[in-house]
Amino acid sequence: MTPMTPQNTDNLYVPHGSSAHDEFAVDISPESAGWGFSSLQVVNAQAGERYTYSTGEREILVLPLSGSVDVYIDDKVWPIHGRPNVFQSATDYLYIPRETTFTIVSDNASRIALPGARATRDLPVRYFGIDDVRVDLRGAGDCSRQVVNYALNNGVETSHLLCCEVLTPGGNWSSYPAHKHDEHSEHERELEEIYYFEIASSPEGAPGFGFHGTYGTPDRPINLCIPIRDGDVALVPHGYHGPCVAAPGYTMYYLNVMAGPSEDGQWLAPDDPDHHWIRSTWADQEVDPRLPMY
Repeated sequence: MTPMTPQNTDNLYVPHGSSAHDEFAVDISPESAGWGFSSLQVVNAQAGERYTYSTGEREILVLPLSGSVDVYIDDKVWPIHGRPNVFQSATDYLYIPRETTFTIVSDNASRIALPGARATRDLPVRYFGIDDVRVDLRGAGDCSRQVVNYALNNGVETSHLLCCEVLTPGGNWSSYPAHKHDEHSEHERELEEIYYFEIASSPEGAPGFGFHGTYGTPDRPINLCIPIRDGDVALVPHGYHGPCVAAPGYTMYYLNVMAGPSEDGQWLAPDDPDHHWIRSTWADQEVDPRLPMY
């Protein structure tokens, strides 16, 4: 990993609460990120309150992080059965296309992620149950992690949006080997990426932490290496990103939101050539016995 001179990194780390306003715990738009496609909002929904939004240019998923919600669109209601938290279960979710007004109502306090992307196609509203979610185990040994696919490698059609979750047991590395997706080629797709993190607390309730890194190339230098805590966001406009390291004792969760100019729905991300060799060591290692987490 060659150190690079930092370039335009001031807005790549969005600490917990720094984009919050009104009911939004997180509010990242293409404009605030300084790019073209990817967005993320996290709504803290209070019991019985109604929250009405328009997707505008974006397509989105309604993806509960905790709790369940009903989503109203025109004269139809979509019950979205959620989960206690991101460490215990995947969730049902709803795809909503651009130029659509929708209302969220929850019987209990809940937190709802709205991963989104600027769209160039009109697709129908679609409900997906938890059985539509694809769960994979990647890596081995201390590179073991669990990947939960909502709009990535599971047959869900979108205009530009790709979305998944990653669970990394304490002490393990994920998003490793570091990889990039900032060019369009036979082996790569240009994708802006948002990492939204939640970190499990200790049994006594002490806050957990981890680390995230992004680094660039000589032609496009970028350098970000930061401690990560619950509710933080990291933005990846380009460059190799990873690892995400979960501190021993603290499970790391992150929601990945990706989008770019291509409409083929492919996630193609070549490894840093210096570190690709690490994959060959996984054949002789077992997957971490703490996985799958559910």
